[in-house]
Amino acid sequence: MSLHQMAVSHPFLLSSRSAYTLNPLLFTKRSRFCFPLSHSRFTLIKRRSFAVAASENGVFTSPELAKSFDFSSEERIYNWWQSQGYFRPKFDQGSDPFVISMPPPNVTGSLHMGHAMFVTLEDIMVRYHRMRGRPTLWLPGTDHAGIATQLVVERMLASEGIKREELGRDEFAKRVWEWKEKYGGTITNQIKGLGASCDWTRERFTLDEQLSRAVIEAFVRLHEKGLIYQGSYMVNWSPKLQTAVSDLEVEYSEEPGTLYYIKYRVAGGSRSDFLTIATTRPETLFGDVAIAVNPQDERYSKYVGQMAIVPMTYGRHVPIISDKYVDKDFGTGVLKISPGHDHNDYLLARKLGLPILNVMNKDGTLNEVAGLYRGLDRFEARKKLWSDLEETDLAVKKEPHTLRVPRSQRGGEVIEPLVSKQWFVTMEPLAEKALRAVERGELTIIPERFEKIYNHWLSNIKDWCISRQLWWGHRIPVWYISGKDCEEEYIVARSSEEALRKARDKYGRDVEIYQDSDVLDTWFSSALWPFSTLGWPDVSAEDFKRFYPTTMLETGHDILFFWVARMVMMGIEFTGAVPFSFVYLHGLIRDSQGRKMSKTLGNVIDPIDTIKEFGTDALRFTLALGTAGQDLNLSTERLTANKAFTNKLWNAGKFVLQNLPDRDDASSWQTIQTCKFDTEESLLSLPLPECWVVSKLHMLIDAVTESYNKFFFGDVGREIYDFFWGDFADWYIEASKARLYHSGDGSVTLVAQAVLLYVFENILKLLHPFMPFVSEELWQALPNRKEALIISPWPQTSLPRNTNLVKRFENLQALTRAIRNARAEYSVEPAKRISASIIASEEVIQYISEEKEVLALLSKLDLDNIHFTDSPPGDAKQSVHLVASEGLEAYLPLADMVDISAEVQRLTKRLAKMETEFEGLKARLKSPKFIEKAPEDIVRGVQEKAAETEEKINLTKNRLDFLKSTALVSQ
Repeated sequence: MSLHQMAVSHPFLLSSRSAYTLNPLLFTKRSRFCFPLSHSRFTLIKRRSFAVAASENGVFTSPELAKSFDFSSEERIYNWWQSQGYFRPKFDQGSDPFVISMPPPNVTGSLHMGHAMFVTLEDIMVRYHRMRGRPTLWLPGTDHAGIATQLVVERMLASEGIKREELGRDEFAKRVWEWKEKYGGTITNQIKGLGASCDWTRERFTLDEQLSRAVIEAFVRLHEKGLIYQGSYMVNWSPKLQTAVSDLEVEYSEEPGTLYYIKYRVAGGSRSDFLTIATTRPETLFGDVAIAVNPQDERYSKYVGQMAIVPMTYGRHVPIISDKYVDKDFGTGVLKISPGHDHNDYLLARKLGLPILNVMNKDGTLNEVAGLYRGLDRFEARKKLWSDLEETDLAVKKEPHTLRVPRSQRGGEVIEPLVSKQWFVTMEPLAEKALRAVERGELTIIPERFEKIYNHWLSNIKDWCISRQLWWGHRIPVWYISGKDCEEEYIVARSSEEALRKARDKYGRDVEIYQDSDVLDTWFSSALWPFSTLGWPDVSAEDFKRFYPTTMLETGHDILFFWVARMVMMGIEFTGAVPFSFVYLHGLIRDSQGRKMSKTLGNVIDPIDTIKEFGTDALRFTLALGTAGQDLNLSTERLTANKAFTNKLWNAGKFVLQNLPDRDDASSWQTIQTCKFDTEESLLSLPLPECWVVSKLHMLIDAVTESYNKFFFGDVGREIYDFFWGDFADWYIEASKARLYHSGDGSVTLVAQAVLLYVFENILKLLHPFMPFVSEELWQALPNRKEALIISPWPQTSLPRNTNLVKRFENLQALTRAIRNARAEYSVEPAKRISASIIASEEVIQYISEEKEVLALLSKLDLDNIHFTDSPPGDAKQSVHLVASEGLEAYLPLADMVDISAEVQRLTKRLAKMETEFEGLKARLKSPKFIEKAPEDIVRGVQEKAAETEEKINLTKNRLDFLKSTALVSQ
């Protein structure tokens, strides 16, 4: 195996991160920039500070004055952007606007990683399109969060010994508004801390007067079309809050529970004629209306058509029926039908025409249907009922059973399926239009796989329960006539005045009316968000005409149904247009082990704490590296790495600034500013390293721009990261030192300075949407900045590049890596310069030799002892032979690198030690006792270690043979 091949087994040597170790000049102190001894031809150029210019406005700090980027400056930078009006859309270029409506966080909210994710992704989109010259509007706002906000204020009142019922509705609402004014801005300020470049002059709240008008208008129009109705149906009921809650507000958890087995005697039969039913909720048996078995279950076929006696109900009879819905393998194969308290039973009862029997009050206690158990809490009733069943010999047994328990997302209590009179929206006709929008390509969902989920949900949609039994929210615009049946006699109106006029027209001037006490589901107002925030129902509003339909809706994939699909349906219904062209769905953020973050597990990562420790830019960069629709595992290791990336950017900026001409050197600056790289001719006039890095930059601009346009943000981040760190910092900055510290032609230095500035400022532009704070700080520190980075134009695409010259520099890189690997392999002292013979064709030698200083600098070669030839040198047998690439080789005299006799002694000792270790491993593997009794993974580990040790022994023997032969030749 050649040394070049052996290098593969040393990944550190091939890592771009090894540049610092191999070259101590990378970002070191000034005193180390000059070369020692025979390398006096490299001298330190005079450095000039631009710190004064950067800090003239009191907002920005130059890297020349600060060791690292100060996270505390983020707030100053953000406030400066906002004060300059950069977040507001500009129409001076006249292109199509890019518009995003921010998913409104709850006004009660405090920043969590889900917020950080959507803010990061949306801000990336907004900043990118702003730099592309599009009028850009990111419209922010918050949601009144009916249940959550009412809970918070009720708890606050409870701490004062006050119940909301004691205050009354109007006074309670007043207290909630007071709370909102005092605490409601917390989440907004935290979102600003993430760098969100929203137009805060257009901030909205779902209970604003304009948005409330839109909500009332939407309800009235839907009712006029016959799409809103009132009825008693099964809903998710919160006994503590005493309101219906949406599916989204119900969380299911796996919890230990009990399966109860109960006897149901067959009416008219003997004592042995009974059916045993397994249930997890025995207290609901008072609501049983039938007993069902599977028609294929021969065990119970003889009882079908007979009646069963419901236990503890004084002999109430229910029919025994058969239905294929019953799972004969679950429990005993017999199912009690309680349609008033189970979603599936409810659907089955409606299909079969069975009655609905409710046994529970709104507060979770049992009602009069439960007889002696009336007034007991549902869980207390369960215990007492089981005890009574045991006494009457109707209890068969109970056993542990894992339950899927529905709990309120807000209060944590167990949700009760309950039939309740509510207001509903008929969804099917609305869903048909939303389905067609995707079919016709009017709406694109990213990633595409979620289209199937979207289509499936809309194709099987259920009517939407929109009423909530709360005091905080949009009150339902329905008024009832005193003394009339509520379900039959009511008026829908846009205001109480309009309702009274309508009532008088129909019932006379003495009529009395009162408004429905319920409020609308928070999601109802949220469904109107993309257009209500722009002025609808006033379609002549300037913002509505300019910005609707919007461009993008970005949110978590978990609310695709509850919010996104409803916005599509409502947008088409009320405006005739799909409310946005694209839906971008991000995944959930999990911990480093892929677990959902929860307080119970103690694995919650707080974004506020994260920002304090790692900075906003590092957090944003980490979150943005995910893939659309995929969950992201977040770890402190990733955050630490990206904080290091921020520091690397800062140090690169410091290097560029310290190596530019004096700000008063007009002649040099005129030369630098006339350097253009936008033509093939200008590119080819550059030296090889400069042509390479500019070509690579131009390739990067095209690749990154395409990825931005496709919303491949993870690719964008990785592409920029790899170029900046792997190409610019590790290679070009190092190569540029051969120009910057060269005592010869000053024009070469100016070209390098121009390229450094050109490449670095374009890196900042490409990276700005991801890392806005550090990029703006560095941008402002650069000389001759005419405008802020946030509004500077995006780099031009399709700029020239020369792939042939790129390959040439890659050959130089391959040669450098091979020499670096050999130095590391032979433990050559870092400061020691060695000689080398470079073997290649005339063409290759020509362009490699032209960059002799660069090669010497990057590879730690003795500049006066680098020889270029087309055949091996005379001392080839005493040299380390490297094959860098096809047609490019090098010979490094071994005597330059090591003391051969000392190295032979060292390797001989090392070989003896490894051979002893290898013999021990072989002995263990030959032992039948070890092979038979040791765990499989332990045996496999020993086998792998033995193979690795054997390989090292062979490599060491080859090295010793080579060293000994070299010593003999030299003698």
